[in-house]
Amino acid sequence: MSNAKQTVPAELVTLQITGMTCAACANRIEKGLNKLDGVAQANVNFAMEQASVNFDPSQVNMSQLEQKIHDLGYGTVKESIDFDIIGMTCAACATRIEKGLNKLNGVQASVNLALETAHVEYNPSLASSAEMIKKVEQLGYQAKPKSDKASEGVIDHKKKEIRMLQLRLLISAILSFPLLWAMVGHFSFTQWIWVPDLFMNQWFQLTLATPVQFIIGSRFYVGAYKALRNGSANMDVLVALGTSAAYFYSLYLTIESLNAHGHHQVEMYYETSAVLITLILLGKVFETLAKGRSSEAIKALMGLQAKTAIVIREGQEVSIPVEDVVTGDVIMVKPGEKVPVDGEVLEGMSAVDESMLTGESIPVDKQKGDLVIGATLNKNGVLHVRATKVGKETALSQIIKVVEEAQGSKAPIQRVADVISGIFVPIVVAIAVVAFLVWYFAVEPGNFAEALEKAIAVLVIACPCALGLATPTSIMAGSGRSAELGILFKGGEHLETTHHVDTVVLDKTGTVTKGKPELTDVRIELGYDREQLLSWIGAAEKNSEHPLAEAIVAGIQEQGISLPPSDFFQAIPGFGIEATVEGNELLVGTRKLMAQRNVNAESALEEMSKLESIGKTAMLVAVNGQYAGMVAVADTIKETSMLAVARMKQLGLHVVMITGDNERTAKAIASQVGIDHVLAEVLPDGKANEVKKLQQSGKKVAMVGDGINDAPALATADIGMAIGTGTDVAMEAADVTLMRGDLNSIPDAIAMSQKTMTNVKQNLFWALAYNVIGIPIAALGFLAPWLAGAAMALSSVSVVLNALRLQRAKV
Repeated sequence: MSNAKQTVPAELVTLQITGMTCAACANRIEKGLNKLDGVAQANVNFAMEQASVNFDPSQVNMSQLEQKIHDLGYGTVKESIDFDIIGMTCAACATRIEKGLNKLNGVQASVNLALETAHVEYNPSLASSAEMIKKVEQLGYQAKPKSDKASEGVIDHKKKEIRMLQLRLLISAILSFPLLWAMVGHFSFTQWIWVPDLFMNQWFQLTLATPVQFIIGSRFYVGAYKALRNGSANMDVLVALGTSAAYFYSLYLTIESLNAHGHHQVEMYYETSAVLITLILLGKVFETLAKGRSSEAIKALMGLQAKTAIVIREGQEVSIPVEDVVTGDVIMVKPGEKVPVDGEVLEGMSAVDESMLTGESIPVDKQKGDLVIGATLNKNGVLHVRATKVGKETALSQIIKVVEEAQGSKAPIQRVADVISGIFVPIVVAIAVVAFLVWYFAVEPGNFAEALEKAIAVLVIACPCALGLATPTSIMAGSGRSAELGILFKGGEHLETTHHVDTVVLDKTGTVTKGKPELTDVRIELGYDREQLLSWIGAAEKNSEHPLAEAIVAGIQEQGISLPPSDFFQAIPGFGIEATVEGNELLVGTRKLMAQRNVNAESALEEMSKLESIGKTAMLVAVNGQYAGMVAVADTIKETSMLAVARMKQLGLHVVMITGDNERTAKAIASQVGIDHVLAEVLPDGKANEVKKLQQSGKKVAMVGDGINDAPALATADIGMAIGTGTDVAMEAADVTLMRGDLNSIPDAIAMSQKTMTNVKQNLFWALAYNVIGIPIAALGFLAPWLAGAAMALSSVSVVLNALRLQRAKV
């Protein structure tokens, strides 16, 4: 042992570890940490997923401890914070802020240009939010912690920014129009167009171009200065260079013409700078408005929330903002009103429209003891509800959070664009310089104006914005549209990878089936009145707490049959029940129960076996020692399961059903929906092993379950899909949550993943092709600077508009 190990530790820290799958992982991490100089003792607890480390801070720091854990292939849990970023103009800005934040100790940041946000994971012992804000401000931007109130301020700021941008565009267009008119008069084929002599005067042009260049265009100078000050370059640098070259060269010619020729007219380039700035501002306005549309999914979800709630306090009905409702408050929900928060019905009966969460158009009956979800619509009766989840804990808030995280996350494919954007501007400047030199010394020797024009065209046609917007706008639109379809992707990476799935593993109970037993079959012997016998069976089973008994009672009551009181009841564990109803002795249960009580039920046994062979649980009924009939209960298949399985097969997916039920019942259920491959009698902890076996055979597996009992399998699969209904969305266990308990959401999710990634690839292709084709054309002299500026402005707009097509995607 080294001397470092004998040093009395000065600090004790506890780190939460992610990625451990077994005790061997814990041992590996423990050994790795203990090898570091300065670590006196490291203990890793696999069950708690924690590492306790005694260390000497003079020899090793927190960052080194975390780095060691990361080097071993694991991660550490950090706190996270989201910022609204103000002042970004292009992809290079986002890259610069991201790199700047990532230079802080213990910080891992991801900046989204389309949303103008930054998601930061950090170690609070190494960095603080104040330091991050300060770093962003040093880079020339503003950062505000993302909260409800802060977001409102940012929204107001964005509205103000759009209005200011539109005003600048209007002024710039008015000032640039005479310059554009004069430019048109330069061409031989447009000589028929009358141009006022004043418009051709260089001093008049200087008067118009100067405010456009330095007042309207000041944003480009400010942005370029901030970028260069921090050792990088962005679109503002390209625009400032191109327009300044045109303006100052024209200014030089204007002064020279005065000295040498008096009032002699010479060819100027004022229109080049002014029209470029106008076109770029036009593109920015369109881009900003289009980006605003891409977050409509979030706005729509937020719009579902109730604004006020009627709370009963001290016997009085008080209307308060929904934000002021606290857990435990009793809320009155009148017909036609939205349920303000998640809660439990204390009093009243009504039908509640839950279609915004489940997609089911038929309202659900609610009575005392039932749960209701915030933002659902109360249809007829008055309900008194005790609030159980408020604010950010409600189901709707959790959905909004997941959609926001998905829209703000980066898909792996975006790394390509990030790398290119980081080196884009220096390469473009270099190409522009080369183009200038080639034209000035080789193509048209000594023609400074011609060479400058070609260099300006190169500078202004190049735009890293289209490249930077290509992926995030598609992810935003795709995840937003998916949310409208009831599909919540937890992050951009899952939206990207879902369409690679080739095998879907379906849990049976609650996924393929409804997860709730129902009365399915009734057989009545001759000589017995159906309604009377069912009322006796219901009265007997009403005293049992068994789920099958509850299903029988519910099924009988749904037929409008009233239940008389029972005089005697006794449960016989493993066999059934016996009871006395209206003076009649009833037995309801298994073959063995009938055999024990000498009831002859031979005539029913064949029918009973048939029912069991198709996955139903059958129970024999005897009245006063005589066989009287039979009832069967089953966890019925969802109406949409068969169609969903057929759709998955059409997509070429291999569909597997996994369950803990016996093989005969499992195969019976599977055959009804068209599933050929069944894994039966599998315990919850064994489901993950079955998923691993499929992965080891080369399959890309999506596991679909309820998100709780199936959590290990959901976590193991390449894509975990949780069936959720709002109250049990299983956000943490799954990569994708299917809000509607409908298996059709599975092919829908795969289709949306495919459509989104196709859209991303289209955007990346056109953004790259635009620059790869446009820059050489400009360098070769086939593109006037003003046309290059128009093309550059439209490139970003076209990328965003293409992404917005996903908002109308059909599945």
